[in-house]
Amino acid sequence: MNASGPRCTSYDELKVIAKSASAAIVTKSCTIESREGNPEPRYQNLPLGSIQSMGLPNLGYQAYLAMVPELKALGKPVIVSISGFSIEDNIEMVSAFQNSDVDLIEVNFSCPNIPGKAQVAYDFEQTDRALAALCQLGDKPIGIKLAPYFDMSHFVAMANIIKQYPVKFITCINSIGNTLVIDPHSERPIIKPKGGFGGLCGDYIKPVGLANVRAFRELLGDDVQIIGVGGIKSGTDAFEYLLAGADAVQIATCFEKEGPECFSRIENELKAFMKAKGYNKLTDAKGKLKPL
Repeated sequence: MNASGPRCTSYDELKVIAKSASAAIVTKSCTIESREGNPEPRYQNLPLGSIQSMGLPNLGYQAYLAMVPELKALGKPVIVSISGFSIEDNIEMVSAFQNSDVDLIEVNFSCPNIPGKAQVAYDFEQTDRALAALCQLGDKPIGIKLAPYFDMSHFVAMANIIKQYPVKFITCINSIGNTLVIDPHSERPIIKPKGGFGGLCGDYIKPVGLANVRAFRELLGDDVQIIGVGGIKSGTDAFEYLLAGADAVQIATCFEKEGPECFSRIENELKAFMKAKGYNKLTDAKGKLKPL
């Protein structure tokens, strides 16, 4: 499916996703009020991905709430992504979408591109308080989009919090925040917001995404589903995430660069790769990374 981020802000963009081979429709992470986002230039392609600091441009959650019946009518599961600037923001939005026809609610704890706002996913106490509040608001499945972690103690700390609540899925990973790409000719950063600091995406982050999926699969067992994200642009990339333990994958940078055709291409490549290996279904390989 698509990842919340590129090409999923407006109804027209979401309709394109619905008509593609994407297995679901994932909305842009929404906030209480509509946002223009960060100043341009805020996105630049790189040889192996991209760097961006979009700043959550979106229509505001009430616009997506009003869109839900139309999106559902397009015939695919609808996953709404929300990204409040406080627990109170997220309570308001989760409560609203719990009373809608969306299929899943993804709470984004990991946007690295809002000046002055810390990522909730790196504040374990705040994550604990947020989940305590959000997981009691209704019966629709709730998941959280996590930041990339780099130390095993952080994986363990977050997994222990998740185990305390009825979190149905986690999405790993968001972009690697606060990276810097410099143009040596102009002697300037290549994006404007935050002095050039932005989220790194694409091939560059695939090893980090795979590691996060693998670590959480080992720590959480099969109790929580995992959506893998980061550098997936081929069927073999998707297969690696499957081996690491992902239940599903999301496509961001490749979708931004290639368009909706990427979904059918990657799916067909995955099918062909698995067939060549003699695998007939996803469970033949899911989570079955072999030791060296």
